[in-house]
Amino acid sequence: MSQKLQKELPNNIELPKVLLDEIERVASVKRLSEEKKQQLIENVKKNYLKSIFEPGEAIGIITAQSISEPATQMTMRTYHFAGSAGIKVTYGLPRLIEIFDAKRAPETPVMEIYLKKEFNNSDEARKLAENVVEKRISNVTEKVSVNLSENSVEIEPDDLKRLGKISRVIRESMPSVRVKEKTKSIVVYPKGELDVKELQNLREKIMNLHFDGISGIDNAIVRREENEWLINTVGSNLEEILKIDEVDDTRTVTNDIHETFKVLGIEAARNIIIKEAMKTLEEQGLNVDIRHILLVGDIMTTTGRIQSIGRYGVAGAQTSILSRAAFEETIKHLVRASIRNEVDEFKGIFENVMVGQVVPVGTGMFDLIAKFEEEEKK
Repeated sequence: MSQKLQKELPNNIELPKVLLDEIERVASVKRLSEEKKQQLIENVKKNYLKSIFEPGEAIGIITAQSISEPATQMTMRTYHFAGSAGIKVTYGLPRLIEIFDAKRAPETPVMEIYLKKEFNNSDEARKLAENVVEKRISNVTEKVSVNLSENSVEIEPDDLKRLGKISRVIRESMPSVRVKEKTKSIVVYPKGELDVKELQNLREKIMNLHFDGISGIDNAIVRREENEWLINTVGSNLEEILKIDEVDDTRTVTNDIHETFKVLGIEAARNIIIKEAMKTLEEQGLNVDIRHILLVGDIMTTTGRIQSIGRYGVAGAQTSILSRAAFEETIKHLVRASIRNEVDEFKGIFENVMVGQVVPVGTGMFDLIAKFEEEEKK
């Protein structure tokens, strides 16, 4: 690139709107003069120019290398929520694998619930935390027993006011049983005679029925972050949480990628992939350029649904037969390609490396066409 072009290029490039808006904001806050503002724009343009990758650069390979190398230093450990002994949240390498494998359900689903301004205080946060935690019938029962002589299960609630609701929940959830209310207890009669083991199983089913709160939320912890009160939950149910009036639905998030996709769509799922991957790496003290994570987030969601980075996702969907075969299940891919009469176009990196051809990257992307003077005369 000539020196003249190098000097002209920063002035010719157009900055994205988000950067221009940020420049305006900074100029306003710092009260910059027009001259200083132009100087800031020039500096931003120069840095922006350095950040742009060149045509033909193998950014996929660089991304894989930039994430994988630091990941070798990650620990196989779990992180504990402060003030809640015994509650473990998966972090480190297992969590990174969970994200990039796009697992259907994370090992430890958690939520971060923000409150609206008018409800942003300690009392409201604690009240909401208490209300969202799922309560099963076992949590509101003082005593439960199996009566073999009457072939029934008898439940004594810890509060007699709950007698009606408990019996209603059992009737709605288990239409195959008969429920009878007594003065201080509820008796559940199954249809037909059951042996001891079957009665014990019925007892367990009744105890695990959802009674109150939000299904899937096992625990909730209230904490303060600067001037805000947040609720961290163990367990996740984004759809139901967003229906609560006190909850700020613009900032409340879950670490469950598939649940986010179901409730908020593919763009929100992409943002969660990026956020969770960056948080996992930063928690381990690893510095990875966010643009690499952005690229992975894009490739995992570009089809409009979430794909894993693996044989059943991105790697398995490659058009090159040799590239798929080199990754995993070699014989299966080669046999399938031969039956279907597939052709490998050798447009990617892996397949060209395998056969020893020039890789279509950088200068290898272009053919040289030259006109010689002798040919022109002819």
